[in-house]
Amino acid sequence: MKRGFLQSRLLTVLFWLAMSALTLLPVWWMFLVSVRSRADLFGKPSFLLDVSAMTWDNYAAVLANPTFQKYMTNSLIVATSNAVLVSVLALLAAYAMSRFALAGKDNLFFWVLTNRMAPPAVFLLPLFLMFTGIKLGDWSLFDTRLGLILLYCVFNLPFAFWLLQGIVDAIPRELDEAAYVDGASTFTVLTTVIFPLARPGLAVTGILTWVFAWNEYLFASTLTSVEARTITTGLAEFVTVTGTNWGQLAAVAMLTLAPAALVLALVQRHIVAGLTFGAVKG
Repeated sequence: MKRGFLQSRLLTVLFWLAMSALTLLPVWWMFLVSVRSRADLFGKPSFLLDVSAMTWDNYAAVLANPTFQKYMTNSLIVATSNAVLVSVLALLAAYAMSRFALAGKDNLFFWVLTNRMAPPAVFLLPLFLMFTGIKLGDWSLFDTRLGLILLYCVFNLPFAFWLLQGIVDAIPRELDEAAYVDGASTFTVLTTVIFPLARPGLAVTGILTWVFAWNEYLFASTLTSVEARTITTGLAEFVTVTGTNWGQLAAVAMLTLAPAALVLALVQRHIVAGLTFGAVKG
């Protein structure tokens, strides 16, 4: 019996090692392309890293490019602003739905979730017409960071609301009542009772919405042109009619991947705690 258990455990470990290798293989290949010169790229392909032939010229050229710097700045501003705004609005909505007897709140909760179920491409043409047609003088939402921030909120808010709803529901109402007895207002209860206990869930919500906004491509490529372009849309600019600069394209892809991977690695513990918070209610 013990031998069968060890064999099963070994097969499980081997399976997940194989799955990890398959997942990381494209990233490893992308890194190899990013540190090779143009001449080496069209030589004999190899998955092994030749340290002596490594070059950081692709990264240097990309980082020194003002256009790339602008795209990276836009992505950081849009993703961070979206994460903060969505987290705050979702917490307020989840608290209201959890603590107050709102008319038709079950139907309202389902309706909010349906906005996330629809394919984003369905909204592309109406959003383009709205962004370009609604103007205040010469100003419109098209090609602006504000436009992307608000748009990403529309699609990320239902997910954040759904995630925080269960977390707020798991916080005992007795804590609210005790605070009210002590003379606390609704705002005080929200900031001193709900917020500290919901921090793991808020961390998960902020991280996931940040990653969603950072990786988004469809709307950013359609609803921006020059000023508000994000880093994901900048990848396509390395593919031109005269050829593809594979080295710099891979370098930008690695730099695009790095912030999201770093954030997820640093807060992995909070992600696990936030996703399991409220999963079991006593």
